[in-house]
Amino acid sequence: MRTFFTIISIITFASCSNDMDQINRLIDEKEVKLEKATDVELIYSDSAIVKVKVISPELLRHLDRNNPIDEFPNGIHVKFYDEFQRVGSYLDARYALRMEKDKKIIVRDSVVFYNQKNEKLETNELIWDEKEERISSEKFVMITRPEQGDTIMGYGIDANEDFTRFEIKRKFSSKMKFEKLTEALKSDDENPSPGN
Repeated sequence: MRTFFTIISIITFASCSNDMDQINRLIDEKEVKLEKATDVELIYSDSAIVKVKVISPELLRHLDRNNPIDEFPNGIHVKFYDEFQRVGSYLDARYALRMEKDKKIIVRDSVVFYNQKNEKLETNELIWDEKEERISSEKFVMITRPEQGDTIMGYGIDANEDFTRFEIKRKFSSKMKFEKLTEALKSDDENPSPGN
Protein backbone atom coordinates (compact mmCIF):
# COMPACT_ATOMS: atom_id res chain seq x y z
CA MET A 1 0.00 0.00 0.00
CA ARG A 2 2.86 2.38 0.84
CA THR A 3 4.49 1.66 -2.49
CA PHE A 4 1.23 2.47 -4.29
CA PHE A 5 0.95 5.90 -2.55
CA THR A 6 4.61 6.63 -3.22
CA ILE A 7 4.19 5.90 -6.94
CA ILE A 8 1.01 8.04 -7.11
CA SER A 9 2.81 10.92 -5.32
CA ILE A 10 5.75 10.77 -7.75
CA ILE A 11 3.42 10.71 -10.77
CA THR A 12 1.40 13.64 -9.40
CA PHE A 13 4.53 15.68 -8.66
CA ALA A 14 6.02 14.91 -12.08
CA SER A 15 2.80 15.86 -13.88
CA CYS A 16 2.53 19.16 -11.95
CA SER A 17 6.15 19.94 -12.80
CA ASN A 18 5.59 19.24 -16.48
CA ASP A 19 2.42 21.38 -16.54
CA MET A 20 4.28 24.35 -15.01
CA ASP A 21 7.10 23.95 -17.51
CA GLN A 22 4.58 23.99 -20.33
CA ILE A 23 2.88 27.08 -18.93
CA ASN A 24 6.21 28.86 -18.56
CA ARG A 25 7.09 28.02 -22.15
CA LEU A 26 3.71 29.22 -23.41
CA ILE A 27 3.76 32.45 -21.44
CA ASP A 28 7.31 33.48 -22.08
CA GLU A 29 7.94 36.97 -20.78
CA LYS A 30 9.56 37.93 -24.08
CA GLU A 31 6.32 37.19 -25.91
CA VAL A 32 4.24 39.54 -23.74
CA LYS A 33 4.94 42.89 -25.39
CA LEU A 34 1.78 44.88 -24.67
CA GLU A 35 -0.68 45.35 -21.84
CA LYS A 36 -3.97 47.17 -22.34
CA ALA A 37 -6.16 48.87 -19.73
CA THR A 38 -9.34 50.92 -20.05
CA ASP A 39 -10.81 53.69 -17.88
CA VAL A 40 -7.42 54.39 -16.33
CA GLU A 41 -6.66 56.68 -13.39
CA LEU A 42 -2.99 56.99 -12.40
CA ILE A 43 -1.93 58.89 -9.28
CA TYR A 44 1.56 60.28 -8.77
CA SER A 45 2.43 61.24 -5.21
CA ASP A 46 5.40 62.43 -3.20
CA SER A 47 5.59 61.56 0.50
CA ALA A 48 1.95 60.37 0.39
CA ILE A 49 0.80 63.73 -1.04
CA VAL A 50 -0.97 63.55 -4.39
CA LYS A 51 0.83 65.68 -6.96
CA VAL A 52 -0.68 64.60 -10.27
CA LYS A 53 -3.66 62.55 -11.41
CA VAL A 54 -3.79 61.18 -14.97
CA ILE A 55 -7.14 60.06 -16.39
CA SER A 56 -7.53 58.32 -19.75
CA PRO A 57 -10.04 56.04 -21.49
CA GLU A 58 -7.24 53.72 -22.65
CA LEU A 59 -3.66 52.87 -21.72
CA LEU A 60 -1.32 50.72 -23.81
CA ARG A 61 1.78 49.67 -21.87
CA HIS A 62 4.65 48.66 -24.15
CA LEU A 63 6.72 46.18 -22.12
CA ASP A 64 10.29 46.75 -23.19
CA ARG A 65 12.64 46.08 -20.26
CA ASN A 66 15.10 48.74 -21.40
CA ASN A 67 12.55 51.40 -22.28
CA PRO A 68 8.96 50.79 -21.12
CA ILE A 69 6.47 53.22 -22.65
CA ASP A 70 2.90 54.07 -21.69
CA GLU A 71 0.76 55.19 -24.63
CA PHE A 72 -2.58 56.97 -24.32
CA PRO A 73 -3.98 56.70 -27.87
CA ASN A 74 -7.44 58.10 -27.03
CA GLY A 75 -6.42 61.16 -25.08
CA ILE A 76 -5.42 62.18 -21.60
CA HIS A 77 -6.69 64.51 -18.87
CA VAL A 78 -4.12 65.54 -16.23
CA LYS A 79 -4.82 67.33 -12.94
CA PHE A 80 -1.93 69.02 -11.12
CA TYR A 81 -2.47 69.45 -7.37
CA ASP A 82 -1.03 72.21 -5.17
CA GLU A 83 0.31 71.76 -1.64
CA PHE A 84 -3.25 72.05 -0.24
CA GLN A 85 -4.47 69.16 -2.45
CA ARG A 86 -6.47 71.50 -4.68
CA VAL A 87 -6.34 71.28 -8.46
CA GLY A 88 -4.01 74.11 -9.45
CA SER A 89 -3.87 73.41 -13.17
CA TYR A 90 -4.97 70.83 -15.70
CA LEU A 91 -4.10 69.63 -19.16
CA ASP A 92 -6.00 67.93 -21.97
CA ALA A 93 -4.62 66.35 -25.15
CA ARG A 94 -5.82 63.83 -27.71
CA TYR A 95 -2.65 61.71 -27.54
CA ALA A 96 0.16 61.10 -25.05
CA LEU A 97 3.30 59.01 -24.52
CA ARG A 98 5.09 58.48 -21.21
CA MET A 99 8.69 57.33 -21.30
CA GLU A 100 9.16 55.70 -17.90
CA LYS A 101 12.96 55.57 -18.08
CA ASP A 102 13.32 59.26 -19.00
CA LYS A 103 10.44 60.37 -16.74
CA LYS A 104 8.96 62.40 -19.58
CA ILE A 105 5.46 62.69 -21.00
CA ILE A 106 4.87 64.00 -24.52
CA VAL A 107 1.34 65.20 -25.23
CA ARG A 108 0.20 65.94 -28.77
CA ASP A 109 -2.80 67.02 -30.82
CA SER A 110 -5.06 69.79 -29.56
CA VAL A 111 -3.13 70.34 -26.32
CA VAL A 112 -4.85 72.72 -23.89
CA PHE A 113 -3.32 73.60 -20.51
CA TYR A 114 -5.07 75.80 -17.91
CA ASN A 115 -3.52 77.25 -14.76
CA GLN A 116 -5.16 78.54 -11.56
CA LYS A 117 -5.49 82.06 -13.06
CA ASN A 118 -7.55 80.54 -15.90
CA GLU A 119 -4.75 81.33 -18.35
CA LYS A 120 -4.94 78.96 -21.30
CA LEU A 121 -2.01 77.56 -23.27
CA GLU A 122 -2.83 75.99 -26.65
CA THR A 123 -0.33 74.11 -28.81
CA ASN A 124 0.13 70.90 -30.80
CA GLU A 125 2.85 69.41 -28.57
CA LEU A 126 4.13 69.76 -25.02
CA ILE A 127 6.88 67.86 -23.24
CA TRP A 128 6.44 67.43 -19.51
CA ASP A 129 9.66 66.59 -17.66
CA GLU A 130 8.58 64.91 -14.42
CA LYS A 131 12.06 65.05 -12.84
CA GLU A 132 12.61 68.75 -13.56
CA GLU A 133 8.92 69.59 -13.02
CA ARG A 134 8.98 71.64 -16.23
CA ILE A 135 6.95 71.78 -19.41
CA SER A 136 8.33 72.88 -22.77
CA SER A 137 7.60 72.97 -26.48
CA GLU A 138 9.24 74.09 -29.70
CA LYS A 139 5.87 74.31 -31.50
CA PHE A 140 3.56 77.26 -32.10
CA VAL A 141 1.93 78.34 -28.81
CA MET A 142 -0.92 80.68 -27.97
CA ILE A 143 -1.57 81.86 -24.42
CA THR A 144 -4.83 83.60 -23.52
CA ARG A 145 -4.73 85.66 -20.32
CA PRO A 146 -8.21 86.85 -19.27
CA GLU A 147 -6.97 88.91 -16.28
CA GLN A 148 -4.67 90.96 -18.55
CA GLY A 149 -7.13 90.87 -21.44
CA ASP A 150 -4.48 89.78 -23.95
CA THR A 151 -3.23 86.88 -26.01
CA ILE A 152 0.45 86.04 -26.51
CA MET A 153 1.67 83.97 -29.45
CA GLY A 154 4.98 82.59 -30.58
CA TYR A 155 7.15 79.54 -31.08
CA GLY A 156 8.48 77.57 -28.14
CA ILE A 157 7.74 77.77 -24.45
CA ASP A 158 9.43 76.90 -21.18
CA ALA A 159 7.26 76.86 -18.04
CA ASN A 160 7.04 75.44 -14.56
CA GLU A 161 4.84 72.40 -13.99
CA ASP A 162 1.77 74.31 -12.81
CA PHE A 163 2.10 76.91 -15.61
CA THR A 164 2.22 79.86 -13.22
CA ARG A 165 5.52 81.09 -14.71
CA PHE A 166 6.43 80.80 -18.37
CA GLU A 167 8.63 82.21 -21.10
CA ILE A 168 7.84 82.18 -24.81
CA LYS A 169 11.05 81.70 -26.78
CA ARG A 170 10.10 83.61 -29.98
CA LYS A 171 7.15 85.96 -29.53
CA PHE A 172 5.14 87.29 -32.42
CA SER A 173 4.78 91.01 -32.82
CA SER A 174 1.34 92.39 -31.98
CA LYS A 175 1.17 93.71 -35.56
CA MET A 176 1.33 90.24 -37.09
CA LYS A 177 -1.55 89.68 -39.47
CA PHE A 178 -4.24 87.07 -39.02
CA GLU A 179 -3.25 85.34 -42.27
CA LYS A 180 0.28 84.75 -40.98
CA LEU A 181 -1.09 83.28 -37.77
CA THR A 182 -3.27 80.92 -39.78
CA GLU A 183 -0.24 79.91 -41.87
CA ALA A 184 1.78 79.26 -38.71
CA LEU A 185 -0.91 77.01 -37.27
CA LYS A 186 -1.37 75.19 -40.59
CA SER A 187 2.36 74.54 -41.03
CA ASP A 188 2.52 73.11 -37.49
CA ASP A 189 -0.29 70.68 -38.33
CA GLU A 190 1.24 69.69 -41.68
CA ASN A 191 4.78 69.26 -40.33
CA PRO A 192 4.40 67.32 -37.08
CA SER A 193 7.45 66.47 -35.03
CA PRO A 194 9.14 63.06 -35.47
CA GLY A 195 7.26 60.25 -33.81
CA ASN A 196 3.78 61.32 -34.92
